[in-house]
Amino acid sequence: MTCAYDPELAAALTLIPTLSLDDVEAARAAQREWRATIDGDIDGIEKLEIADRLVSADADSPEVAVRVYSPFACEPPAPSVLYIHGGGFVLGSVDDDHAQAAAMALEVGAIVVSVDYRLAPEHPYPAGLQDCYAALRWMEQNAEGLGIDADRIAVAGSSAGGALAAGVTLLARDRHGPHLCFQMLNQPVLDDRLETPSMTEFVDTPVWNRPSAALSWRYYLGESRRETPDHYAAPGRADDLSGLPPAYVALAQFDPLRDEGIAYAARLLRSSVATEFHVFPGTFHGSEQVETAEVSQRHVAEMHEALRRGLGSSVGRAPALSRRVET
Repeated sequence: MTCAYDPELAAALTLIPTLSLDDVEAARAAQREWRATIDGDIDGIEKLEIADRLVSADADSPEVAVRVYSPFACEPPAPSVLYIHGGGFVLGSVDDDHAQAAAMALEVGAIVVSVDYRLAPEHPYPAGLQDCYAALRWMEQNAEGLGIDADRIAVAGSSAGGALAAGVTLLARDRHGPHLCFQMLNQPVLDDRLETPSMTEFVDTPVWNRPSAALSWRYYLGESRRETPDHYAAPGRADDLSGLPPAYVALAQFDPLRDEGIAYAARLLRSSVATEFHVFPGTFHGSEQVETAEVSQRHVAEMHEALRRGLGSSVGRAPALSRRVET
């Protein structure tokens, strides 16, 4: 189909690889190779203390690998973000999202804990969600040692990371903790039923499309849960969204996930959850990673600003739209 992509994004389409989830290992290798070609020096990385940790909330929780980004400018107790990478539940790692997590810590002025959760299909639901929730519990339990303000913890996730972020938020509400003050969902995966107009229409869009979504859910849910997933796996199925923390939802115009994100944001609002959402015109799933495009810079800057507001942070840098690079 023909989509009216933003001209700067359209010019970059040939540089974005097509990753087929039919062969998971090949897709993982292709993603690592692509990330290696686009990731360069991180502006301001010297202003962060970065530590890899293997953590556990208690004896019954899994050990989880996390990477902690602590800005030297943050005085304890500082706000913090549990950051959950995307990748269709089957791709991605803390290494792949190193630049995004570091930039978030610097721009928001918060300690960022990026979680290296277990991936499907080797580890289907609930493994990844258990890892993310265990990392959140570890953050709260070790808040003093980490220099974290336990009352100012947010969760942020992109794509499948958005599904995990929303699932963690529901878990934290239903299990009465840890306390979350904000949720940031970027182009989130939310509904396994694949019935929205955008999911039906966008069958060949870049990066993500209906066939990719169907295969991703099949891997994540596994055979035992494919027919009746619970709302922690597929937050779009949740009957009750009341009592959740304020939310910011960022969406792309030509993304099969667009309409489930709009529906979720609308349901949050109807449940009296303070919610802001923005559909960025001319964009496709993950297009904010095309850093030279003005719309991508607005997208990322707005997410960081939403996190700053949600966390009450005053340390982060101002939105960096002036850093645009011409090609």
